[in-house]
Amino acid sequence: MTKTKSDLVQAWCEKGRRDFITAKNGLLDANEIFPDIICFHAQQAAEKYLKAYLVFLEKEFPKTHALEDLVLLTSVNDPVANNLFAVASDLSPYAVEIRYPDSLSPSIEDAREAVYSAGAIRNWVLEKIGLTE
Repeated sequence: MTKTKSDLVQAWCEKGRRDFITAKNGLLDANEIFPDIICFHAQQAAEKYLKAYLVFLEKEFPKTHALEDLVLLTSVNDPVANNLFAVASDLSPYAVEIRYPDSLSPSIEDAREAVYSAGAIRNWVLEKIGLTE
């Protein structure tokens, strides 16, 4: 069965929602906060929401974790997307490098900022595509 554009947008948003909730919930237990895991899921959430918007715009996108590239693709149809470039750039390193032991070591404050940034991208995309969660 072939998925419709609407189905694909919803599916990307659902994946993003799960990552966003995972990132947010990671900040709740003061005794066990894992900033690297939180930052990873925040990046993943932002990536999936941006990909949902690209599906909505009917724009093809490469397999990439570089949020800046996804923002540039959306900005072709929506120049306001350029306002997300700095936020996307801050989140991008958390996609791959963070998963290895000899890489980034984000702080709890970095994790809070990552969740905030992912939330900003999430809210922007949901408004653009007219969805609520």
